[in-house]
Amino acid sequence: MSMRRIELKHGESFQTSHLKRTGAFNADAMVAATKIVADVRERGDEALREYTKRFDGVELEGFRVDDAAIAAARRQLDDKLAAALRHAAKQIRDFHERQKQQSWFSVRPDGALVGSKIQPLDSAGIYVPGGRALYPSTVLMNAIPASVAGVKRIVCVNPPTKDGSLDPAVVEACALGGVTEIYSVGGAQAIAALAYGTESIRPVDKITGPGNAFVAAAKRAVSGDVGIDMVAGPSEVCVVADESADPKMVAIDLMAQAEHDPLASCYLVTFDSAYADKVEAAIAQHMKQSTRADITTASLDNQGLIVVCPNMKTALGAVNVIAPEHLELHVRRPMELLGAIRHAGAIFLGEWTPEAVGDYVAGPNHTLPTGGTARFSSPLSVDQFVKRSSVIQYTPASIMADGESIMAIAQREGLWAHRRSVELRMEAIQEGRLADVATDRAVGDASFQAELAGE
Repeated sequence: MSMRRIELKHGESFQTSHLKRTGAFNADAMVAATKIVADVRERGDEALREYTKRFDGVELEGFRVDDAAIAAARRQLDDKLAAALRHAAKQIRDFHERQKQQSWFSVRPDGALVGSKIQPLDSAGIYVPGGRALYPSTVLMNAIPASVAGVKRIVCVNPPTKDGSLDPAVVEACALGGVTEIYSVGGAQAIAALAYGTESIRPVDKITGPGNAFVAAAKRAVSGDVGIDMVAGPSEVCVVADESADPKMVAIDLMAQAEHDPLASCYLVTFDSAYADKVEAAIAQHMKQSTRADITTASLDNQGLIVVCPNMKTALGAVNVIAPEHLELHVRRPMELLGAIRHAGAIFLGEWTPEAVGDYVAGPNHTLPTGGTARFSSPLSVDQFVKRSSVIQYTPASIMADGESIMAIAQREGLWAHRRSVELRMEAIQEGRLADVATDRAVGDASFQAELAGE
């Protein structure tokens, strides 16, 4: 195992050209995913069955996981793991409860009311990957913010297993997170089903959750017809380590990211080439015990990078260029650096805060922007499961106060009806026709309220 290395001199800065990012998916994945999405949209369950047989090697008639199967799977869960999932769910929920916002309204001196009405989405779909590993943490991190937001219908899709078994931990996480429906379907075809619906799966308003290149491409393909959280690429970590950091801890934290995926990216930003040698030596020792050594080695060899910097300013500049998904600061006074970090999905301060705490139980969401998109994106949150409606109510006084400005701008933009819609109201006010309008409205109020009450 040997990570690529760059040594920056005084006056040099880290550049995006030093990175080897390839994006969330390639052109071939986009073409394939777009075809699958179109096919499922046209043929529904029939297409789902065909793709499930082709890609998962499983023949299914139905996709919905019934209550009996869910209950049976939950009974198989180890008590210690069940307790761990409950502990994680509580802390994740506590953190996301703090993100909730309320509708607000403000009344101007002229009587105009403006505000924002916040309400949850009706439904959300969570993609939970299968394959190399099973991820109950993904369920918790996606379902709980939706549940806290008030989403009533939360759907989980998960690739089927050849023997039809369900992972007890994933099923338990669904229960803890408030998932209302579980379907055994995966890949781009699952994203299409969530976006457009089939005979057996009703569509949702938003799709979240990680997946492979084809899942990411499918999310891009359906975006606009349905909401998505982000188009996430391979996971990544950047560790900044000074001479006070334990090389063994730095090494294992890099490996913790690398073991996810051969395409995962690991960056070590440090200040001495000899220290970097110690970290690589520690990785070699840890690797002897790793149960995922092949994946970890492939990631570090192909996507790993060590950046040796002359000073902390250069190091922080490199961090902000990388804009990593996860950033660990193994330095003496990490909190003092926080203000200089402009771009990072999640920031882990100090040697006692490995990325694993954020992945599982700390509370903040582990669905984070990848591939440098932390420059403009944020972690998944309750905000992604609500929508806002602007609320405006003018009075005669406020339309008179703003009318001339509205008409001037409408006139400049050549929008005659915009201008005239305000002018008509101002004329009615000036001509004293307000009394008649108020009387008509009062007469209609009683019948309107009766209609709302269903009478």
